[in-house]
Formats: sequence, C-alpha cells, structure tokens
Amino acid sequence: MPQTTQQPTAQRGIRGVVPVLAFAGITVAVMQTLLVPVIKDLPVLLGTAPSNATWVMTSTLLAGAVSTPIMGRLGDLYGKRRMLLASLAVMVVGSLIAGFTSDLVVMIVGRALQGFAMGAIPLGIGLMRDELPREKLGSAMALMSSSIGVGGGLALPLAALVAQHADWHALFFGAAGLGVVAILLTLAFVPESKVKAEGTFDVLGALGLSAGLVLFLLPITKGSDWGWTDPMTLGLFGAAAVVLVLWGVMELRVKAPLVDLRTTARREVLLTNLASIMVGVAFYAISLVLPQLLQLPKATGYGLGQSMVVAGLCVAPLGLTMMFTAPVYARLSAKYGPKITLLLGMLIIGIGYGSGLGLMDAAWQTIIISVVVGAGIGLAYSSLPALIIGAVDASETGAANGLNTLMRSIGTSVSSAVIGMVLANTANHVGGAALPSMHGFRISFMIATGAVAMGVVLAVFLPKQRRATRPQLRASSEEDAALARAEEVLGGGFRGQVLDAAGLPVARAKVTLIDRRGRQAGAALTDHEGRYALAVPDGGSYVLAATATGHAPRAAAATHHGEDRPVDVDLALQAIAEQAAQAAR
Repeated sequence: MPQTTQQPTAQRGIRGVVPVLAFAGITVAVMQTLLVPVIKDLPVLLGTAPSNATWVMTSTLLAGAVSTPIMGRLGDLYGKRRMLLASLAVMVVGSLIAGFTSDLVVMIVGRALQGFAMGAIPLGIGLMRDELPREKLGSAMALMSSSIGVGGGLALPLAALVAQHADWHALFFGAAGLGVVAILLTLAFVPESKVKAEGTFDVLGALGLSAGLVLFLLPITKGSDWGWTDPMTLGLFGAAAVVLVLWGVMELRVKAPLVDLRTTARREVLLTNLASIMVGVAFYAISLVLPQLLQLPKATGYGLGQSMVVAGLCVAPLGLTMMFTAPVYARLSAKYGPKITLLLGMLIIGIGYGSGLGLMDAAWQTIIISVVVGAGIGLAYSSLPALIIGAVDASETGAANGLNTLMRSIGTSVSSAVIGMVLANTANHVGGAALPSMHGFRISFMIATGAVAMGVVLAVFLPKQRRATRPQLRASSEEDAALARAEEVLGGGFRGQVLDAAGLPVARAKVTLIDRRGRQAGAALTDHEGRYALAVPDGGSYVLAATATGHAPRAAAATHHGEDRPVDVDLALQAIAEQAAQAAR
C-alpha cells in the first residue's frame, strides 16, 4: 500500500517553493519554442534538407512526451525533488551539446535531451501538493500548470531577439544558463517530499509506453512530409496501436505498473485527460498562426509585414496572461470548483478564436487575440491538475500529472500536424514560394474552436461534487461515548489519533475533512486520548487538517476507496514554541 501521510513544510520556507518551481517549469517549457524564430533557416544552418531539419523540432517533442509519465512515476517512487534536479541536469547537458555543434545528428541528440526535461512539470505539481498548505495550493498549481504556455510565450520574443542580433548557438547557451540557475534555486529552496509510493519501477512498462508513443507521434509530426496515405505513415500508426494495446494488457497484470490504467479509466480522470488533448490543440493553434500572419509581407494583401522580434512581442501576451490568471483561477476554483473554471476557460478560448476570425487586419488586433485566448488557456490549464489530484492518491500524483501533461503534448502534436496540413494545402504560390493564405489561417482558427467545443462537451460530463449523506462527528460533553457511537455507524471513513511531538495525545484538537474540491466535508474534535473519527461522503482523495491551541497546524493527504471499513490516519502536531526553537537553531 502507498504511504498516504504527508508532512508539509508550511513553516519552513514555502514562500520560495512556488516561484522556484514555477521558474523551473518555465525554463523547461522554453525548450519547446526555443528554435521557432530560426526554424525556417535550419536547413541552411545545419547544411541539410528541409525534411531532415524538422527532426530538430520533432526529437524535442518525442522526448518530452516520453519523459513526462516516466519521470512522474520515478518521482513518486524515489523522490520528486531528486527527479526534478535530474531533469534539469539532463536539459543543461543537452543545451551544451547543441550549443557546440552544427552537425544534424549531434544537434538532434542535444535537442532530445532538452525535451526530456518536460518531466519537470508534473514533478513540480506533485511537489506543490506535498509541500504546500491547502490555502496556497490552488494558485500555486495553477501557475505551475500554466508554465508550459508561459515559457513558450515568453521564449518567442526573447529567442527572436537573440537570433536576430547574435549567433543562433547563443540560444542554447542561454538555455543552459537558465537550467543551472533553476538547479541552484531548487537545491536552495525546495525540500524533498516525504510522500512516496511503494514498489519498484516498471522498466518494461516504460519501454513499452515509450515505443508506443514514438510510433504514434512520429507519423503525426512527419505525416505532412511523408504523406498521410504513405505506407510508412499507415504502418507506424498500425504498429503504435498494436504496441499500446499489448502494453495496456501488460500494465493491467503488473503489481506496480508505470500507469495505473484502472485509475486512469475513472470517469473523472479519463474525461480530464481527453479534455486536456482538446486544450492542447487550441493552445498550439495560435502559436502556429499568428507569428506567420505577422511576418508575411504586406504585398500579399493580408500579411502584416512585421519583424521577427515584433511578431514575438505581439504573441508574448499569450504567456503573460496565462501567468496572471493563476490567482484568478484560485479564487474562482475555491468558490465554484475546478470543473466550472475548466468550462469557463474553454468558453473564453472559443470567444478568442471566434473574434480572431475578424481581427486579423493589424498587429494590435493580434495582441487582443493573444490576451483573450491566453486568459482562457490559463484558466483551463490551471484546472487540469486540480481535477487530476482530486481523483488520485497522493502517492500517484507525479505519475498521474505526468500522464495528463502527456495528453496536452499529444494535443499540441495533433494541432501541429493538422494545422500544418491545412496551411500547406491552402497555400498561395507566389514566385515559386508557398505562402500560407488567409483562408488557411481562418480554417485553422475554426479547427481550434471545434476542439474547444469538444472539450466543453467532455467537461460537462465530469462528475459533480457529491455532498455528504452521513452526519459528521461533533464533539459533546461525553466525548468517549460520542466517539464510540461515531465509529459504530462510521462504516467507511477515517479515524486515528492526533499526537504531539513526544507521542502524547492532543485532546480537543479540531480535525477537518477537506474534499478534492477544497471544500469542508466534515469536522470533529478529538477526545481525551486524542482520538477522532470522521465519515466520508464517498470514496476518493481527501485532506485531513488538524489544528490545536499552542500547536502548528498539520495536514495529511489520504484516500478512501469506498470500503465499509475505516482508514487509519494519525496526525502529529508540533508545539509552536518548540518549532520556533528549531527554526532559531
């Protein structure tokens, strides 16, 4: 059984945890768009054919897709901070390799190592869940989840500025520098989580999932070059289906699987992951369309004729708005729940793309589109980890969020392939060159709107919060009798003791039961032996928070699987004076 108790570091430096983890997330997300400003020049820079040069981008995408579930599971088993540092170190090595070469094969290796760092996103979300008090968790996870878009949005203008005024290899040295800073900050401010899963790492499962993902994503990213009906494309799709089915059968039989498919099949987890694909499609569409529209020459009749740097600055509000929506999300989610914020976010994305169909005539109009779509994606991305975390055990956080991040990556891959095909098939041929047409841009926006509409439908069917159907335990003057009666009718629920640092019971401590949406589902006072008992409205993940006069608060994550027997969870409190003395030392 996985360990379910949790010892947050609410009193030791949590203020530094959130910005450091968010910075790490933004750093690894930068790798995805680092070369976008020079993508059209890569064949010349690397001395190769255009079809070969695209591997420089494809390798990063494939490595990121493979790493997210694997690093998430490794973090659950061996420590999320440890795996976060390993991810950042791999990114630094990859950046240095790419920075010192112009050889295609070596460059692909370096870029793959850069992409492998994407596993830092779910690891950061897992660390936040384990280390932060509940009241800070919503906005923190929102910021970490949005770091994918924030990093991508901010990287565009900065990378364009560097590429326009310096050697393009400087991009990689800058990335290495960011990685080193992220490592140092993580070492200084982020503690290792005490929440770990038991078991061993599923090596065969990791190899099987990696093979299946590569076989699936490779034809998606290269289909436009090879042809969608080419035997190579169809053969890889068929092989991916066979490998993933066999992998799924194997995972169901393994005692400690890489991905718990039974958990993944839960309605809330499954629908959230499918909605994540749709949000990924919508997110990447704007990144593909607006930079090209802005940089096309005005002679086309619809291009806006802006420089590479100006185009990046016009799209930058996409990432900035995502970052600023994190605190807004926290307030909305606390009041209405993450399901409502996900729906709201996708509706705002739809409004942004819908208005974009008529706002393509000036650079300032693209900024409006970026702001509106960025606000919607920020809300949607922020909701996803909260929905996942509310449905899985604390010891599965890393793996579950890794899989969710993978779903977003699949969405961006599908978006890139479909919109790339649309723009290619609707291009205008001028002077022997194929230029994207306004018709193609509008179809791309319509595809993104359709994906959001599908996401809304999926989100509508997410299960609602179920209210308690059993009375919650309340303290009375006859505490022992009340506790005994509560345990008799408890059936399935939580029970345990609240103890002090010396192992002595803490009487009349308040134990609050918090459900997956952050709302109070019950409360109880401990008896003279520190005992409590709480009924649960339904099976699922909860947080038990204990408070007592003269003691620092403490919380523990725990999961009830709906059985008729109670789950034992003890909570240890530390005296405030003792804690202050430790801090002084």
